[in-house]
Amino acid sequence: MQVKVREEIDNNLKWKLEDIYQTEDFWEEDLKKVLAIAKKINGFQGKLNVRENILEMYNLSDEADFIFGKLYAYAHMRQDQDCTVTKYKEMKSKVISVITQVISLNAFVTPELLENPIEFLKELSLDKDFEKYSYALQKLVKNKEHALSTKEETILAKTSKFTELFEEAFSMLDNADIKFEDVTLDNGEKVQLSHGLYSYYLQTGSREERKKVFESMFNAYKQNINLITTLYKGNLEKDWFYSQVRNYKSCLDRATSNEDVDINVYKKLIENIHKNLSTLHRYMKYRKDELKYDELHMYDLHMPLISGVDKNIEYDEAKQIVLEALAPLGDEYHNLLNEAFSNGWIDVCENKGKRSGAYSSGCYGVHPYVLLNYKPVLNDVFTIAHELGHAMHSYYSNKTQPISKAEYEIFVAEVASTVNETLLVKHLLKEATGDYKKYLLSYLLNMFRTTIFRQAQFAEFEEKAHEFVEKDIPITPDGLCDMYFDLNKEYYGNDVVNDELIRYEWARIPHFYSSFYVYKYSTGLISAICIAGDILSKGDEAVKDYKKFLCAGGSMSPVEILKLAHVDLTSDEPYQKAMDFFKATLEELIAM
Repeated sequence: MQVKVREEIDNNLKWKLEDIYQTEDFWEEDLKKVLAIAKKINGFQGKLNVRENILEMYNLSDEADFIFGKLYAYAHMRQDQDCTVTKYKEMKSKVISVITQVISLNAFVTPELLENPIEFLKELSLDKDFEKYSYALQKLVKNKEHALSTKEETILAKTSKFTELFEEAFSMLDNADIKFEDVTLDNGEKVQLSHGLYSYYLQTGSREERKKVFESMFNAYKQNINLITTLYKGNLEKDWFYSQVRNYKSCLDRATSNEDVDINVYKKLIENIHKNLSTLHRYMKYRKDELKYDELHMYDLHMPLISGVDKNIEYDEAKQIVLEALAPLGDEYHNLLNEAFSNGWIDVCENKGKRSGAYSSGCYGVHPYVLLNYKPVLNDVFTIAHELGHAMHSYYSNKTQPISKAEYEIFVAEVASTVNETLLVKHLLKEATGDYKKYLLSYLLNMFRTTIFRQAQFAEFEEKAHEFVEKDIPITPDGLCDMYFDLNKEYYGNDVVNDELIRYEWARIPHFYSSFYVYKYSTGLISAICIAGDILSKGDEAVKDYKKFLCAGGSMSPVEILKLAHVDLTSDEPYQKAMDFFKATLEELIAM
């Protein structure tokens, strides 16, 4: 199986970025226009103590944000579809350069607004003319202690041009430059390994093939571990620098505060995970016994327990499965899914140079987009449902909210996606019997392992890695690898062999360059278990409440937005529901 070049892919399987810009000349025009708007905003410097000036400044900011969203979405998706094309790298670089200039020009806004009396800002947040900006003003008041002077904000703004290079450099290494050893399959065929093929063969290959792709993948990161450690250390130092200058106690404190999330939600997650590690260990023992292995290795955790059940699922069939599974969300949602499949929202296939993995992206005023690297396995059917959950969340938020309130926080970004995954697996289980039911139950358990437990493990690694810089502990490849290895042992227990190469797994996780992102996968699925259960048991009433969540965008704090769908992550209830569901699913499988 060889990876195609992009020109060989059917146009019906590619996204239509022309819906953002018909030509790149229009893109260039907007690049100039947004800088002019920023200069207009800069003209309000020294004048943000007058109600009318503040309102006009906010309106201009909306206009700039609208254009910026289009500029960046177009450039980064063009680059991601083929990271080897120099022109797209240059376009993305141009956007980042202009963003840096704009941030610098307008760095005065927050500190100058905060020079106003708190009561004045509170009055503005209640003024009907400022309704679009009410939540922004509320957060401004709340975060006053973390704001700096205009001069200091201007200096900080100029740093963003180079502090983002750690992530960019890792992305280029990970997607374009890193070299994996060819893998010889059981039939003698040699395969040039890629991120997509790695996942494919871990799920479908023989045990010897799985071992070979595992070793090829992680040996590549081992060979680059000094470079990757240096890049990640730079990212950690960047986070701690911004946390210190803004008067946060820790990098985690800054990350949660920036999203208006109580830090105790993160701590409650980790606490509940550790309380339930024994159930994960029991699942690992079940896998080992069921597979009849003397030793269960890390490369054995992705394959289905039941062979011959995970049939080849071509993309057209996958679309139909997703449509049927998400039918409980109503006709409107169903019609939007059809629109996504039919009209260039989705880039389906892997091609040489294409960014690995999958995501949903886009901009205000244009339909969302989804990037896939589809392989004909059930896991990738779940990926379709997952990414379309993101896309529908963005669609409803953008349709309902003004641009100033449309962008939802990352904290809630993984909820809609995992609601879709949960509905999909429950749909498949309805008609399943025998081995196929066992297969789906084990798939569901593995979804818990990867989305709740594994992401919590990643989150713990992030927290401990950030503590290195916070406590001025030297950061070395061995230090990070040892720490990750110890966490892996704790999470997976005594029935899993912690292969030596798993020490390097942290080095291939792109999300670590968006610090404290991954724990939201865990809270997202925990929330989704509760929401999907309500949708299937309560019907239209629960769907109506769920759409309130989808439509809320960023109009209030993420924790409050989740409460619209009756999920309160400040209480123990959702965590307990999810863990009880995990345990019950395992017991059902063991009993078969």
